[in-house]
Amino acid sequence: MREIPLSLLTESIVGLILQASYTISPDIEQAVSAALEAEPSAQGKAVLSQLMENYSIAQQERIAICQDTGMAVFFIEIGQDVHFTGGSFEDAVQEGVRRAYCEGFLRKSVVTDPLFDRKNSGDNTPAVIHTRIVLGDRVRILFTAKGFGSENMSAIRMLTPAQGEQGVMDFILETAEKAGPNPCPPMIIGVGIGGTMEQAALIAKRMTTRPVNTHHADPRYAHLEQQALDAVNRLGIGPAGIGGRTTALAVHIDWAPTHIAGLPVAVNICCHAARHGEIVI
Repeated sequence: MREIPLSLLTESIVGLILQASYTISPDIEQAVSAALEAEPSAQGKAVLSQLMENYSIAQQERIAICQDTGMAVFFIEIGQDVHFTGGSFEDAVQEGVRRAYCEGFLRKSVVTDPLFDRKNSGDNTPAVIHTRIVLGDRVRILFTAKGFGSENMSAIRMLTPAQGEQGVMDFILETAEKAGPNPCPPMIIGVGIGGTMEQAALIAKRMTTRPVNTHHADPRYAHLEQQALDAVNRLGIGPAGIGGRTTALAVHIDWAPTHIAGLPVAVNICCHAARHGEIVI
């Protein structure tokens, strides 16, 4: 049994959030740089150039990449041989979020009652926390800051098995086209197929954090990813939605087993900033 003080968990989360909020991940920066070279639209090139400049300023001056600093979402894998000490696990995670958003001068965007009061919590808590117990004595924390310009454009649909591959492709394309300029393209599009309604959505969200230069291990799904990316980029929405070829940087797909009568599909859209990070304790 390995004991981990919850104070270490809190400190780790503070550092993880600040790093993700101020520094664009190398895969995104490389993808935007490559898109800048390939983009045929002069307006599109100008936008991509501004994005690159923004990434540089944010990193150098330690300020937020985007004004919408997002809602904190965690996927945390806890080794079954870990024993946390010194308080409540959830309280420790929320304290990390509270400290990062307050000390890091990140915008607080969470309202406590979503329908009636809509009062700001003042510290961007509560975060959304998904936990999973795994083998071992380590804790793996995946964080993503989800802005709602893109989250609002996400969608889920319960397809029938007969709709098959074409139904999935049509839904991805329809969702991207409806999104238009709202999610601050170029986008990263995560797609979850199978499972149940909520499992498909969780898979889709995780897929927005996959490095953009990677492909699904199954060549059939890798081919579908490339087909979907090409189709989205033919829409002509372009960077910032003002026209061009670079509407999306990547389409990432994963799947889970599902019921014989169903084909759930979730599409989670993420903006170009794609703020996320991962650490292991």
